[in-house]
Amino acid sequence: MDVQFDYKGAPVGGHILNYLLEKSRVVHQNHGERNFHIFYQLLEGGEDDLLRRLGLEKNPQQYHYLVKGQCARVSSISDKNDWKVVQRALSVINFNNNEVEDLLSIVASVLHLGNVQFAADEQGNAQVTTENQIKYLARLLGVEGSVLREALIHKTIIAKGEELVSPLNLEQAAYARDALAKAVYGRTFSWLVNKINKSLAYKEAECPGWRSATVLGLLDIYGFEVFQNNSFEQFCINYCNEKLQQLFIELTLKSEQEEYESEGIAWEPVQYFNNKIICDLVEEKFKGIISILDEECLRPGDATDMTFLEKLEETVKNHPHFLTHKLADQKTRKSLGREEFRLLHYAGEVTYSVTGFLDKNNDLLFRNLKETMCNSENPIINHCFERTELTDKKRPETAATQFKNSLSKLMEILMSKEPSYIRCIKPNDAKQAGRFDEVLIRHQVKYLGLMENLRVRRAGFAYRRKYEIFLQRYKSLCSETWPTWEGRPHDGVAVLVKHLSYKQEEFKMGRTKIFIRFPKTLFATEDALEIRKQSLATKIQATWRGSYWRQKFLHMKHSAITIQSWWRGTQGRRKAAKKKWAVETIRRFIKGFIYRNYPRCSENEYFLDYIRYSFLMNLKRNLPKNVLDKSWPTPPPSLCEVSQLLRQLCMQNMVWSYCKRISPEWKQQLDQKVVASEMFKGKKDNYPQSVPRLFINTRLGTEEINPKVLQVLGNEMIKYAAPVVKYDRKGYKARVRQLLLTQNAIFIIEEAKIKQRIDYANLTGISVSSLSDSLFVLHVRCEDNKQKGDVVLQSDHVIETLTKTAMSADKINNVNISQGSIKFTIGQGKEGIIDFTSGSELLIAKAKNGHLAVVSGFWCKSLHSLGREVINLNVFRNVVFK
Repeated sequence: MDVQFDYKGAPVGGHILNYLLEKSRVVHQNHGERNFHIFYQLLEGGEDDLLRRLGLEKNPQQYHYLVKGQCARVSSISDKNDWKVVQRALSVINFNNNEVEDLLSIVASVLHLGNVQFAADEQGNAQVTTENQIKYLARLLGVEGSVLREALIHKTIIAKGEELVSPLNLEQAAYARDALAKAVYGRTFSWLVNKINKSLAYKEAECPGWRSATVLGLLDIYGFEVFQNNSFEQFCINYCNEKLQQLFIELTLKSEQEEYESEGIAWEPVQYFNNKIICDLVEEKFKGIISILDEECLRPGDATDMTFLEKLEETVKNHPHFLTHKLADQKTRKSLGREEFRLLHYAGEVTYSVTGFLDKNNDLLFRNLKETMCNSENPIINHCFERTELTDKKRPETAATQFKNSLSKLMEILMSKEPSYIRCIKPNDAKQAGRFDEVLIRHQVKYLGLMENLRVRRAGFAYRRKYEIFLQRYKSLCSETWPTWEGRPHDGVAVLVKHLSYKQEEFKMGRTKIFIRFPKTLFATEDALEIRKQSLATKIQATWRGSYWRQKFLHMKHSAITIQSWWRGTQGRRKAAKKKWAVETIRRFIKGFIYRNYPRCSENEYFLDYIRYSFLMNLKRNLPKNVLDKSWPTPPPSLCEVSQLLRQLCMQNMVWSYCKRISPEWKQQLDQKVVASEMFKGKKDNYPQSVPRLFINTRLGTEEINPKVLQVLGNEMIKYAAPVVKYDRKGYKARVRQLLLTQNAIFIIEEAKIKQRIDYANLTGISVSSLSDSLFVLHVRCEDNKQKGDVVLQSDHVIETLTKTAMSADKINNVNISQGSIKFTIGQGKEGIIDFTSGSELLIAKAKNGHLAVVSGFWCKSLHSLGREVINLNVFRNVVFK
């Protein structure tokens, strides 16, 4: 491939040359080999719609041309991703959609050709058995299906101006099918290369300023191939390598001789293996293997691969580099088959099998198939198969002759250039990193001809360098040339070589270069340089580190001095300012203390502000924790009024915060407790017992009240119910009753009967003693004929019952707490009296004087257990609930 560069070094064009496409790979692959990649890429990456149009399936196992190598899939190759790369590449080289479709149709047709099968009729003639494949081929190649079918099983022979149509047997039909597949793929490949060349061609109109471009040629040559079974392709490839090796040695010797002459050094002839004898064996006219092969292909009669081998044995039997089973000795015959011959190449022996040599060299396509392809409607096929081939009477050149002529042109091109070589060596066959297969490496070194090249180079002076480069690299080894040499480089190298004690036969001094004959001399010099590098590196490191740390120390010292001076100045200024502030503060404080009792003025404002600030900060740290905490810091005389206001605000805030957290039920409880406190605190002896006990909503459940009573009450909601003991007006007999409070009245219940209803409007007051008894009297208006008089009741929860009754009847101010006795109305203008006295235990009975005598039980009020009375309820009553 030629790559053209502009004056900037950028590639601007190119041209590709193709040599010996391995067309036999289309129809046959060795074990472990794949067919050309495009087939697998199309099947793996092609869209379903595209494959349906081409009549293909994604499974490569369905196609005979893809399974012979038993390597349809390779783990290290992603055919799907490669297909995307191919699609992008086709768009880059200006393929339109129609051209891509036509090209892929040809690729698909090759796969369909491989699936065409034949069967023999009664006469032994071949017949196509896969009509479906013929239909696909006719559509993809743009030809008539019947014409293609006939062309695959017949051939036309022109004899003395007459055309004769001859049927083909199974073997001939299979050959015709494979020949068509190879021809279609090979010619399409050549067309594609030409298409790419047009896209890569340098367009001078784009750069009108210059006439020509610099060209760099890249030649990707075949490696020397030695397989278990070597055939016609390996013969051609190894022949190419022989020619390139011959050129390689000649150019190497030529360049060596020219360099020696230009430097004024005597040239000494070099002994090497000249492989011209092998090249002549292959390509010599009339006597070479290619000439004999062509002659056998062209001669009339029944020519076979074995007749070709016999002709070789007869013609070149005395050649030292040629050997067959017939010409070999008894020992060698064991390793040679009767259909094989062996060539001794420059790199080693290679045994070739002549099977298929004639067919592959002929590479003939029957006239019928050519005519069919010339009539194709596929523009690419029509372009590849020209009609001039049908009228040309000259027999086409054989494959070996074509390759030989192409190789000759290549040799002419290489001889006119200045070639450089890149030899690629695989470390292993597994493509694994860090793995070195010594046997494989030795094999490649041998068959790449590297040993011969090294032998030629080492026969003379193995190393040569310009004086400037040599002196620059090794001057540190001599004290006279280190660190700099002021004279000519030639003189400096002479001094250096003398110091290194080079012997006269080890080197030569040319005009611009020094030549060293033995590698060991150079290796010794390199070893000395490595040792010298250690001492030089140590010296350089020591010098540099010393300089670096010295500069760093001086910089740090300067920085430290700067920081210290700044810090001392800052510290001194801060200290002076602090002293000045302290003096001013003390002066103002003393002056303010003197004028502290005067009205606020400039002399005492600082002192007063400080006192205020100190008090407030002390107050902040010592605020009361709850409403029961009575502690408060002592204020200064000037802040007594403010302190009192703050104390009230603090208390209100604590009460407000506490009240925010109170639930409605607890608020109702506190409300009742406050009312009880107002009525009974300090007035009735057993009141303190009720303070720590919660008032409950009712003492009787609904199930404890007779359903008939509930039915009589109807919609009246019972707000409170409690069991009580009623004392008769006459005789004071105790009777168990139930007390019900509703929204409008008080009911006295006896089992299922309402004994008395007292409307709140008729309730004039409530009387209770100041002692610890549990009796109370409900005073009722006597004008109401329904009422029998006042009611005397006893409740175990007298404080709770009276509080709820007074709140329900709104008679809080009508509760009378009497000492000694209580008068109550019996009815019809009569009065009764209840006498209260203190005693050791509670006793209620009728006295001799006709009064109701009540002896209250003794109760001692504990100041510690009940004295605090839970909470100051008056505070809540006055502050919160107003």
